Amino acid sequence: QVQLMESGGGSVQAGESLRLSCTASGDTENLNCMGWFRQAPAREREGVASIYRRTGDTYYTDSVKGRFTISPDNAKNTWYLQMNSLKPEDTAMYYCAAYPCTVVAGAARPSGSGYSGQGTQVTVSS
Repeated sequence: QVQLMESGGGSVQAGESLRLSCTASGDTENLNCMGWFRQAPAREREGVASIYRRTGDTYYTDSVKGRFTISPDNAKNTWYLQMNSLKPEDTAMYYCAAYPCTVVAGAARPSGSGYSGQGTQVTVSS
C-alpha cells in the first residue's frame, strides 16, 4: 500500500510563489511516474506536471510551462512543485499522484491505476 502526503498549499496574491511537496511511503518501485494534477470547482481535473522516473524527463500542461517546475528528491521519496508567477486561474485543489505510465507522443500517460494524496488547496487572488 502506498500513501502520499501533500503539503505547501495556501493563499497568495497573483504573481507570488508557492512550493508544494509530496512524500510517498510504501513500495513505489512500479510507479514510474510522479506528478501533480489539480481540480477547480466546475472544471475537469487537469494534469499539471509529471516526471518519468526512469529518465527524469518532465512534462507540463501548456498553461503552466515556464512558471511551474516539478522536481524529485529521490532519497526522500519526495517530489515538489515549485509554482511561480501564480495567476488566479491556478486556483484549485492540487493533488500529487504516483502511477505507472508510458511516454507516448512526448507526454507521460497513465498506464494503470496509481495513488493520489488528499489534496492541498491553492488560492490565488488578483
